[in-house]
Amino acid sequence: MVMDVYLKCMAILSLLVSWVATGADASGGGRRGTWELLLNSTGVVAMHMALTHANTVIMFDQTRAGRSGYRLSNHHPKGRRRCNPMSTDPSCWAHSIEYRIATNKIRPLTLKTDTWCSSGSFSSNGTLIQSGGYGKGYRRIRYFKPCSNTNCDWRESKAFLSDNRWYASNLLLPDDRVIVVGGRKVFTYEFIPKTSPREGSFELPFLRQTDDRAEGGNNLYPFLHLSSGGNLFIFANRDSILFNYKKGRVVKTFPRMPGEGPRNYPSTGSSVMLPLDHAYGFRKVEIMICGGAVSGAYESAKKRIFLKGLSSCGRMVITRKTPKWLMEEMPGPRLLNDMVILPTGDILIINGAKHGCAGWNVAATPSLKPYLYKPMKRVGKRFSVLKSTHIPRMYHSSAILLPDGRVLVAGSNPQKRYTFSGVEFPTELRLQAFVPYYMGKFFDNKRASNLSILHQSGKMGVRYGEEFSVQFELRRRPSKVVVFHVYAPPFVTHSISMNQRMLKLRCKRMVRREDGEVIAVLVAPPSPNVAPAGYYLLTVVNEGIPSKASWVRFIHA
Repeated sequence: MVMDVYLKCMAILSLLVSWVATGADASGGGRRGTWELLLNSTGVVAMHMALTHANTVIMFDQTRAGRSGYRLSNHHPKGRRRCNPMSTDPSCWAHSIEYRIATNKIRPLTLKTDTWCSSGSFSSNGTLIQSGGYGKGYRRIRYFKPCSNTNCDWRESKAFLSDNRWYASNLLLPDDRVIVVGGRKVFTYEFIPKTSPREGSFELPFLRQTDDRAEGGNNLYPFLHLSSGGNLFIFANRDSILFNYKKGRVVKTFPRMPGEGPRNYPSTGSSVMLPLDHAYGFRKVEIMICGGAVSGAYESAKKRIFLKGLSSCGRMVITRKTPKWLMEEMPGPRLLNDMVILPTGDILIINGAKHGCAGWNVAATPSLKPYLYKPMKRVGKRFSVLKSTHIPRMYHSSAILLPDGRVLVAGSNPQKRYTFSGVEFPTELRLQAFVPYYMGKFFDNKRASNLSILHQSGKMGVRYGEEFSVQFELRRRPSKVVVFHVYAPPFVTHSISMNQRMLKLRCKRMVRREDGEVIAVLVAPPSPNVAPAGYYLLTVVNEGIPSKASWVRFIHA
C-alpha cells in the first residue's frame, strides 16, 4: 500500500518535472511551438513580404501571374469594360495587399509594373524601396510609405535603374543609399538614389566568376551583409568576398564554403548574420549559411529527378584575420528555406523542400518541420525539431518576425499561374503564424510587459551612441540575465532576408520599483556601420523569455 502511494507520487512528480522541463503552456505546444491559421486566403501569394513600422505587412507577387485570388472591382479602372471572372488583366486582379496585424484584415494595393523576382529594402524613414522585376518592371523603382490609415499605396519613381534587375539583392548602406547587386545575366551593382544624373552601374567581376550558366546561375539573389567596418560581405554560389563599395574594390577573399553544392538561386539556401554584441564592441561579425541544392540539381530536376538537398550549415567569423568555415549538420536536408532571427537571438529555419531546387515545379518533398538553432550552445546540441505544419510552403513562400514574437508564414506557388487543383503542390493562399514556445502563458511571470521607449528630449529618434531609457513591467524581480535586443525587419523573398539584423545593446543601469515598474538606461549603437539608420524592433529578454517589441528609430545626429 505504502509502495503504491509512493509510486503514484513519483509518477505525478515525474510528469510535473517533464511539464516544467518542456515549458508546457496552456496551448499544449510545449517547446516545439504551435501553429495558428490566421486567414483562409490572403488573395495574393506572398512571393515578397515585409513588415512595416506601422505594424502592417506588405505582400505581393507578380502581375504576369494573371488572375490572383483577389478579384478587384467589377468595373475596369479605365471604365471601358468589365472585369469578367476569366480575365487575366492585371488591373482586374490584385497582386499586392496590405495586411493589418491588429485587425487580421487585408486590403488591395496597386502595382503598375511587374515585380516578379524583385528586391527591396527599407530606407531610414521607414519607406519601402522596391526595385526591379520582369519585363516593364526590369528597371523600375517603387516606393511604399506606410501610414496609419488606408490611403497609402505603391508609387513608381520617374527615375530608372541603370541595368535590368531580375533576381538581384538590395541592402541599406550607412549613408542611407541602397545598393542593388546582380541579377540574371547582369554582373554589376548600382545605387538608389544616384549621386549624379550621369552615374550608372559598376562592374563586379566576382559575379561573373561565380556564374554557373549551365545550372541556372547559382549566384542569383546573392547574400549581402553589412560588416561592422562598413564594407559589404557578398556571397554567391560557394564563394564570398568583403567589398569596399565606396572604392569599388575587393578587400578580402574568403575561403570557399565546403560542401557538395551551391547556396544561391536556384540552389537556394539561406543566410543570416548572427546577432552583433556590444560586449565585442559590435566588431565580431559572424555569417551563417544553411541548406541549398547539390551540384547538378537544376539539370536533374528538368528530367523530373529530384536530388536530395544539402543538410549542411556553415558559420564563419568574417572579421577574423584568418576566417574559415565551421560546418555542422541540420536534422535533415533543406532548400528554399527561410532563416528568421527570433527575439531571443536564436535562429528559426522554416519553409522549403528536401529535394530538387528553385523554380517552376522542380522541388519535391516539403519540409514541414521547422528547426530551431541556438548559436550559443555547443556543436551537436544546437538544433532541435519543432512542431510540424500541415501546409507545404515550397517555391515562392516567405516568413517574417512579427512585433509580438510570432512568425508570419505565407505563400507557396510552384506554378506559373495561380493553380488550385490538379497539381501536387497547388497555389497556397492560407496565412499562418508559427507561435514559438516562449509565447506560452506558462512564461508570463518572467515576461516584461507594457514596454515603451522614452525619448529623453522628445526627438523623433535616438542618435548614435546616445543613452535612452525604456520602461516596462515585471511581475517579479529581473533575473541576472536580462538582455535588450534591437532587430531590423527584412524584406523577404526567395529565401533571402535582405537587411535582417539584430544587435544586443548595452544596459548601463536598471532600476525596479516596488510596483513592478522597471526603468533601464540603454546605449544606442555607435554608428550606422553597426546599425544603418531606420526603424528597429526593441525587445526585453528576461531569463530567455522575450517581451512584445516596441519600435525605436535610430537617426543621424
